[in-house]
Amino acid sequence: MPKEIDIKIKDALAQDLHKGIPILLKDGFDDTDSLPEGTILKLRNPGGKFVGKGYVGKQNKGMGWLLTKNENEPIDINFFQKKIAAAIKHRVDYFNNSETTAFRVFNGEGDGIGGLTIDYFDGFYLISWYSEGIYSFKEMILAGLEASVTYKGIYEKKRFDTKGQYLEDDDFVKGDRGEFPLIVKESGQNFAIYLNDGAMVGVFLDQRDVRKKIRDAYSKGKTVLNTFSYTGAFSVFAAAGGATKTTSVDLAKRSLSKTTEQFEVNRINAEKQDIIVMDVFDYFKYAKRKEFAFDVVILDPPSFARSKKYTFSSSKDYTNLLKDAIAITEKNGVIVASTNNATFGMKKFKTFVEKAFKDSNRKYTIEEEFSLPSDFKTSPLFKEGNYLKVLFVRAK
Repeated sequence: MPKEIDIKIKDALAQDLHKGIPILLKDGFDDTDSLPEGTILKLRNPGGKFVGKGYVGKQNKGMGWLLTKNENEPIDINFFQKKIAAAIKHRVDYFNNSETTAFRVFNGEGDGIGGLTIDYFDGFYLISWYSEGIYSFKEMILAGLEASVTYKGIYEKKRFDTKGQYLEDDDFVKGDRGEFPLIVKESGQNFAIYLNDGAMVGVFLDQRDVRKKIRDAYSKGKTVLNTFSYTGAFSVFAAAGGATKTTSVDLAKRSLSKTTEQFEVNRINAEKQDIIVMDVFDYFKYAKRKEFAFDVVILDPPSFARSKKYTFSSSKDYTNLLKDAIAITEKNGVIVASTNNATFGMKKFKTFVEKAFKDSNRKYTIEEEFSLPSDFKTSPLFKEGNYLKVLFVRAK
């Protein structure tokens, strides 16, 4: 059993926990340095009243996460198994959908354990650990997962080095080793997945609903520009939806081979698409100079990125990014504006759109709004957990 200690917390944190907010903020503690990762905390308000039980798992501004409000509930294999089994039950429709064989099974605090995610890829499970604290429960969580599902193999990503980054590893945990690429389905399309090749696997599962909408409603007969394209997932769906041509732009050299592969596993001729390895900001300048214009422009940048020439922060620079996109969007074209920055909400995001169009002297309407799909379960009281914001913006 993990070690448990009693600790008094500040009243503001105690009130947050009473409301159901699951994060243990650092400023709610008088002393954080003496608390080892993985310690179970019996949290008490300044008057000594029990308010919850959590664990130490340091992430960004958080000291850890609330696990239970039941003082007598042990944090053991049974605790983790119950949480995982409930999460599996919530995704039963996904497990029964043969057209989609890749989805999130367990989504951190939304499923009751902050700092932990589990994804499913056609019989393989991928566990992501976001702190040394949650990783200290590895054996119990594995036992809980094994008691809840049958599996081909289990892989992991350790995302908790000193800067919160991925720790390089083979990532295999148990079961059978996969043969990669593993071909999974999403809404009937194929994706080539690698569970053993660095931090990323080849597709961001949280954009599933957006990709389907692009394919089914916004691609037929259109030219589509996909910026920050990674492995070209949006481009694959656009091409499958009847786009006359897709252009995928990303700075990473491997984006060329990875995007080509995603087209090929969908029997789409990659040679008829443009896949460009270039800094997106340089591409905008190039496209403007050449007077290119696209029917659909997809913007899905990282929250923060730095290249040799540019530094991009979505909270500061998204408006300018939108202005670059507006300049090469056809009249009555569509910009798919997306961000995964958890530090601001949809209301603020819409102000970026408003300012960009005003500065560009163009009118617009917002046609669609998306947040996380249903397998990415969130806690209604922890807004940062519902990080994805996507707008389909019609440029007049």
